[in-house]
Amino acid sequence: MSRAGTYVGGRGTRRREREFSVFSMSFLDAICCAFGALILLTVLAQTGVPDVIEAVDTDLKGLIAQREQEIVRLRGETETLNRDLLSRQEQVSDLRARLARLQGELSKLQGQFQASTKDAAVATELEGRLSVAQQSLSAEMQRLLGAQFQRAKDAPVGGIPVDSEYVIFLVDTSGSMQSYSWQFAKQKLREVLEIYPRLKGIQVMSDQGFYMFSEYRGKWIPDTPARRQAILRAFDNWNAFSASSPAEGIVQAIRTFWTPEHKISIYVFGDEFTGQSIQQVVDTVDRVNRVQADGTRAVRIHAIGFPLDPNVPQFTNIRFAQLMRIVTQRNGGSFVGLVR
Repeated sequence: MSRAGTYVGGRGTRRREREFSVFSMSFLDAICCAFGALILLTVLAQTGVPDVIEAVDTDLKGLIAQREQEIVRLRGETETLNRDLLSRQEQVSDLRARLARLQGELSKLQGQFQASTKDAAVATELEGRLSVAQQSLSAEMQRLLGAQFQRAKDAPVGGIPVDSEYVIFLVDTSGSMQSYSWQFAKQKLREVLEIYPRLKGIQVMSDQGFYMFSEYRGKWIPDTPARRQAILRAFDNWNAFSASSPAEGIVQAIRTFWTPEHKISIYVFGDEFTGQSIQQVVDTVDRVNRVQADGTRAVRIHAIGFPLDPNVPQFTNIRFAQLMRIVTQRNGGSFVGLVR
């Protein structure tokens, strides 16, 4: 016997009738197709995005490269500035050391000057010697120019023997000369050259023996109008070390350039002598510039004394006049003391 929905087979088993389901395979296929369509539409809608991303990426790479170049440049500038700073610091240290040394020298000179002025008689004698050195004529000058000759205060160097064929200028290049008398010294150098219309050789050195032209070290500068003008031009910017003592330059000049065949004159330009002993310098020059068989010295030595600033102590200026007065008299030359 059978009921609705069931039946009995031959083996006596019963099979249920298949139930209907909403989530059948056909329904799931339709859903998947719909999602696939949505994804495809989304992809198609974004076709322009990669180009934008690529452009943004390129811009960022260029900006990064630019910033890296700026970093390299800034590092280079930093290194340069650090080097400049180190150089400036070294210069400041050198200037401070030099200032301290000059202050010490100034204190020493002021002490010497004050010590000398304690004795009024000594001070008066020194001033008198300076006045004589600046104003009087040597016997040789009187013989050449006449007893009635009177030298004007601003006259060029006169009455000096011009028998030499070679001339050496030894110039005090110290700060006092540079600050107060440098153009005055250039004028006198030109005037001395003018009294020698033609020379076989010229040389220009500092009072310490440093050459104005290093290429003519130990050699004579040829005397031509162009060379004379070159010397005067170089004089404006010449700044060699000086200790305000002509002894070193005189000794070097004589030992380097004198020969029996050369008739040489040395002109010493200066305003101070800061050495310890005048007599020591005189003796040193005597040993180097020996007396020849005819009774004359190997080299004739002249000197031109320049004034100091009137507002500073005059002690070293007086000592220079004393020293060069003695040296020129003993070595066949003339001393001319200049005043403003």
